[in-house]
Amino acid sequence: MIPLWMRFAGRELRSGVKGFRIFLACLALGVAAIAAASSTAEAFRQGLATEARQILGGDLSVSRGQTRFTPAERALFDRLGRVSVAVAVQAMSEAPTGERRLVEFRGVDAVYPLAGAVTIEGAPSLDAALARQGAAVWGAAVEESLLERLNLKLGDRFLVGNVTLQATAILKAEPDRLARGFALGPRVLAQTGALESGGFLTAGLPFAQTARIALAPGVSLAEAKAEIGKAMKGVYRVRDRNDAAPGVSRMIDQLEYFLGFIGLASLVAGGLGVFGAVSAYVDGRKPAIATLKALGADSALIRNMYLAQIGLLALAGVAIGLVVGAATPLLLGAAIQAQLPVPALFAVYPAPLLKAAAFGLLSAAAFALAPLARARTTPPASLFRSDLSGRLRPGPELIAAGLAAAGLGALAVVTAPTPFAAGVMIGGVAAAFLVLWAFGWTAAALAGRLRGGARGAMRIALANLAGPRSAARTAAPAIGLGVALLAAVVLIQSSLLAQISSIAPQTAPALVFTQIPGERAAAFDAEFARAYGRRPTADTYLRAPYFTGRIIAVRGEPVTPERVPANVRWAYDNDVTLSAIGPEPPNANILSGRWWPADHDGVPLLAMSKEPARGMNLKVGDKVTLSVLGAEIETTLAVIRDVDFGSFGASFPLIVTPTALEGAAPRHVAIAKASRDEEQRIVRALGRSFPEVNVISVREQLEAATELFDQVALAVRGAAAVALLAALLVLAGTIAARAQERTREAAILKVLGASRTQVLAAYVLEYGLVGLVAGAAGVALGYAAAWPVVTQVFEATWSVDWGGVAALLAGAAALAGAGGLLASFQALSKRPAAALRGA
Repeated sequence: MIPLWMRFAGRELRSGVKGFRIFLACLALGVAAIAAASSTAEAFRQGLATEARQILGGDLSVSRGQTRFTPAERALFDRLGRVSVAVAVQAMSEAPTGERRLVEFRGVDAVYPLAGAVTIEGAPSLDAALARQGAAVWGAAVEESLLERLNLKLGDRFLVGNVTLQATAILKAEPDRLARGFALGPRVLAQTGALESGGFLTAGLPFAQTARIALAPGVSLAEAKAEIGKAMKGVYRVRDRNDAAPGVSRMIDQLEYFLGFIGLASLVAGGLGVFGAVSAYVDGRKPAIATLKALGADSALIRNMYLAQIGLLALAGVAIGLVVGAATPLLLGAAIQAQLPVPALFAVYPAPLLKAAAFGLLSAAAFALAPLARARTTPPASLFRSDLSGRLRPGPELIAAGLAAAGLGALAVVTAPTPFAAGVMIGGVAAAFLVLWAFGWTAAALAGRLRGGARGAMRIALANLAGPRSAARTAAPAIGLGVALLAAVVLIQSSLLAQISSIAPQTAPALVFTQIPGERAAAFDAEFARAYGRRPTADTYLRAPYFTGRIIAVRGEPVTPERVPANVRWAYDNDVTLSAIGPEPPNANILSGRWWPADHDGVPLLAMSKEPARGMNLKVGDKVTLSVLGAEIETTLAVIRDVDFGSFGASFPLIVTPTALEGAAPRHVAIAKASRDEEQRIVRALGRSFPEVNVISVREQLEAATELFDQVALAVRGAAAVALLAALLVLAGTIAARAQERTREAAILKVLGASRTQVLAAYVLEYGLVGLVAGAAGVALGYAAAWPVVTQVFEATWSVDWGGVAALLAGAAALAGAGGLLASFQALSKRPAAALRGA
């Protein structure tokens, strides 16, 4: 009842999997990388989903800026369920010693938090920490970084604005911190009354108020959101527990795809190892195949016999990869879960493992079937002559391999968060693989031409590279692809890190001042100049009025956010910053149109950044209607400009002529370039004269970004190194496949008078050249991939880490050379007579 091909396959597998160790390792490595990336991402998703209510702070949150909820709105919230209202504002804190620091000052009510718990140290409970400490002193829980910055300890008093606070507890964690996003400074938590007493909640000031609602039984999310939409007016934002942290969710999706893509690249790089292992195994079975064919076995029996073996071993390799990939997140969670900023629920999830298994099986089929086609179609006479190098002819194996390769690409696109980007990346890897393959063949041909002019060990190395089983053809493409991925990561990292740590501090302002009273703007300029110690110029100091507004119509048609392209929707479905400036500011970067005269007194004119203008196909002369301070203003688009939000200039998406907002009394913002010493002097001086002005240190934010970027880059580089490890496995497979030939070759060389040193040198040179050539090609491809990402996607300055590039080249050559050294030791381990008798 058991088919003949299955019985033959079982008998051959009894001898073990010695020839398939590289096959198993290459397959398991790629599958493990994809499974680990997907399982880790799923752990974060499940953590977010499980704690979504705690992250949001309830079932629903309703947020509004610059104005408080009306009594009718509060009554509506109370009808829907239990309500906790919090307010937040950016403000300057000050220690008795004069040290100042921007903080996120947050006020909460007595029922906060509705979900989860606030973690504090130094006080028995949150209520005790926030209790009044006197008639004019409020209790506050503060982050430890603020105590360190202001040289305070628990029990000390300090100011936030004009409010006196006492640090009663250290704030360790808040359940809704993740939903609130990034903060410019340490957090200070107090009662809402503290902010009211300081005047922070005056209408028009930039505070944010959020009502979190725990819905009553029987009230659904849809019903509650519909009631809120009917009752509330103006600009507000509603989120539910299913959308607790949208930014974090997008980041997880993108990181999963990027790390999974590296795993897929590892499968592709290891595909040559799979191809080589199957080819070597089938080559070693030549006598058995020849005998079976001579005795009448048809091609189908030969194919099925070896297909069964390869299929069973592929399942074993995939299973090993799945075990490693499933265990990796569990080990990661056990080691660092307490330090993770995002909640994660580490467990074994079937869906990520099924996806990784599909990738592994398709990869095995794409690379393992071609050698079977060659064995099936080779006649018995060729097999007895030890000839398995015949042409590949179209047949079921090649068709299946092509379909598997297409399925591999399609699966990668379908499972990606952005299919277009996935298609571009997969196409890039496929093109790079083909280029490296062609490069390997070219290098082998070039070695054949150069060997005539070489002598000694170099001649032997070049002859081997030009031979029919050259490592330049088999290992170089895999090594090159691994180096290319690692080079792209290193080059992108070095450019972005240089942008953050070197270029941005030179081009961006060092200080940003907000909440400057408009009626005291001239006095602020004078105070800044005194503290600055030198006369500020247009290149070192810039001040402008500050508004927020919304684009509500273009060319007379109301804006429908759903019809706006997603990449520019931020400018049309939210309030954006704008200013009113007369004379042309520095770094205006005008792309089309002309700046208006400084004393323009006609119809309101508008300058708009290029992204929202191009997103709606706006041209100079088009009408754009804005909603600012409750009034609708129809403007004429006069200037389209390139706004670099990280540079020193008027970085407003929208700028109007001053007459458009005549009569308004806005607050102002200012930016300045300053050294670290000047920065400290300015902050102290303004604390005495303008305590209400917020000072944001861009230098501190850049330093924090650099630290975070270093941590992320280290993880990404580690993931990219997996592809290089796959390439090294391919190199090991190439060495193992030729071990017997190398032994015979070394014996012949020794019989002809070559010394052990010459044989060692020849093999080290051969593989070292493979590593050097493949490394150079990989760096070139990595450069070609990284440059558009840095300059076009991130719009950063291109900067090459030559040290990292040199290290990659040296590492590729050294590792490949080490492989040659191991091959030579193995080849020289037998005496010539025994080796030649064995041949």
